[in-house]
Amino acid sequence: MAEVATQVAWVAGATGYVGRAVVQSLAARGVVTWAHVRPDSPRLTEWSSRFDSLGTHVRVDTTPWEEEALAAALVRAQPTLVFLLLGTTKARARQARRAGRLPAAESYQAVDYGLSHLLLQAVRRAGLAPRIVLLSALGVGPDSRLAYLQARWQLEEELRTSGLETRIARPAIITGADREEPRPLERLGAKLGDGLLALAGLLGLRLLQARYRSTNASLLAEALVGWGLHAGEVPAVLQGDDLRRPGPGAELHEAHRQADAGSREPGR
Repeated sequence: MAEVATQVAWVAGATGYVGRAVVQSLAARGVVTWAHVRPDSPRLTEWSSRFDSLGTHVRVDTTPWEEEALAAALVRAQPTLVFLLLGTTKARARQARRAGRLPAAESYQAVDYGLSHLLLQAVRRAGLAPRIVLLSALGVGPDSRLAYLQARWQLEEELRTSGLETRIARPAIITGADREEPRPLERLGAKLGDGLLALAGLLGLRLLQARYRSTNASLLAEALVGWGLHAGEVPAVLQGDDLRRPGPGAELHEAHRQADAGSREPGR
């Protein structure tokens, strides 16, 4: 249990829908967690306050997206786990254009792949070898046609040849009423899809149902954290029901946390 107890996590994409849930899950398990927030975020004060409220295990890092600066921050933090949860949307590219900024800076290639690649370069420069947990997507593969999937496949391939221990997660639709961004079409599509998949399950197509039905940030975060904490063998790609229940490392870390708390009780 000692190996689990000494984990330190760095969360890139901490302010996203899944990122916030991952930080919360890590904090609840007593894992020292560095939540990265870009220094020019218009909501920096708000994010700092929200993460500070999760307890003393969470620290907010505002290092700019520059390799040398990130490497120095990583040397200070010494993470054993790095969560790559970065992602953008077409809507953000449109917002950038309306604001007079370059929309290419908010492209999938620039954010989903580019910033993750930059962080991996910083990890190498810092001389570290943390376990990497990547939030990819269902449908990613060598023949992906969508720019969103292509960027994530490129990152997956880079990780596979990096020499770093890696957990690659490919969930289906991630949605929920707790999303800050209103996505009514996404939620409607998830409900309709889940309904059809439930019918497929009744007809015996349970593997199809398990692979494609939607999930929410809380369930996914528990799975990502659990698989990240797990030091044993894992599937090459995590998907389906593997991402709807806590990974094996979550139970181990919870057992250690409770044992540690018990050892500090009076008279023990």
